[in-house]
Amino acid sequence: MKALSSSSLLGSYCSSINSSFCFGFSNHYSFNPNLSIRKKKRNYLPRINSLNAVVKGGESVDGFFVVDDDLQALFGQILPEDLRNNLQNDPKRGQLIEVILDLGRYPEARFLGESGGHYLRNTEVSMKELEEAQSVVGEFGGDNRAGIEGTLHRISAIRSRKGLIVGLTCRVGRAISGHIDMVHDLLQYGESILFLGRPGVGKTTVMREMARVLADELHKRVVIVDTSNEIGGDGDIPHSAIGGARRMQVPEPSMQHKVMIEAVENHMPEVILVDEIGTEAESLACRSIAERGVMLIGTAHGEVLVNIIKNHILCDLIGGVETVTLGDDEARARRCQKTILERKGPPTFPFLIEMRERNYWVTHRTERSVDMLLHGKKPLVEVRKRDDQFKVVIERWKAYDGDGI
Repeated sequence: MKALSSSSLLGSYCSSINSSFCFGFSNHYSFNPNLSIRKKKRNYLPRINSLNAVVKGGESVDGFFVVDDDLQALFGQILPEDLRNNLQNDPKRGQLIEVILDLGRYPEARFLGESGGHYLRNTEVSMKELEEAQSVVGEFGGDNRAGIEGTLHRISAIRSRKGLIVGLTCRVGRAISGHIDMVHDLLQYGESILFLGRPGVGKTTVMREMARVLADELHKRVVIVDTSNEIGGDGDIPHSAIGGARRMQVPEPSMQHKVMIEAVENHMPEVILVDEIGTEAESLACRSIAERGVMLIGTAHGEVLVNIIKNHILCDLIGGVETVTLGDDEARARRCQKTILERKGPPTFPFLIEMRERNYWVTHRTERSVDMLLHGKKPLVEVRKRDDQFKVVIERWKAYDGDGI
């Protein structure tokens, strides 16, 4: 696919902030506001349509091909034998999200697309079972997270006031291809992308697949700043799902911003991926990295763009917000109040994607969307979703359906 620079496209297609909305894509697609665009399927990895096919211990989930889910490692090492047998024979095991083990309660399994959970037996979880699981997992970090070496699974602990583990959340980690089709065209322009979405919608899974494609297919120097080893898996050797990307582990969550800067200064990356940006120090580190010309792929706490605008800690990611007092003539010309909100500067992340569902994303050109929301207007966005055949459909020039400021 022939790529054009984002600056030339912006000059060609964007005439005014109120009447146009340009993402900086290639000329492979026609800029027709009434046209839904179907992307050609790329054969990054073998693709399947059957929801029941089993390959390498995994299955296809929601039309995505599961390369590896390592469920045997989770079932065989962490869970009691009776729970293991129940889940291994469950026809929905491919949609398993997590298993909950709380002291004195029935063990529970939660599945993709279902509200609530399913009890796995009618006897309560004992302290002995929790201690056995803990002995397999080993030491939990300062964020009360641990993993199983060589897998992508995450084990999170709930502690009592005395520090004893009284609950475990066993989160299933899967290496899944196919997500990258939703955003592959954006990767070729080297601009940073921020993902938002509720927990469990698939942000980390997308990050993992993007790391692989950037490193192996686009031949970029990619470094993952991996807090809690969620992207690259537990253990000193990263999971094969990240391809040729390099991984820097973070000893403590509070040190994530330092490792981000260290990655730039020591390892000359072209792309850095960081999960769960949530502090002011991490926000400042992102800006520092972007100013050095490094592409950032990140996730942040929030579901929609307005969440970031209203978050005084993270709003710097989208350019920052400040209060401006206008003169009488200027306010009269704009037909607005004298005190208004304005964006401070350029956003750290030129693209922002709201992952509403696994198959439904809303894409913003950050600068334009923030400006229009601050001015009380609805920005034009791009909706990316999958049809019944799991093909990506891109709808441009859609009025944003989110809340205003």
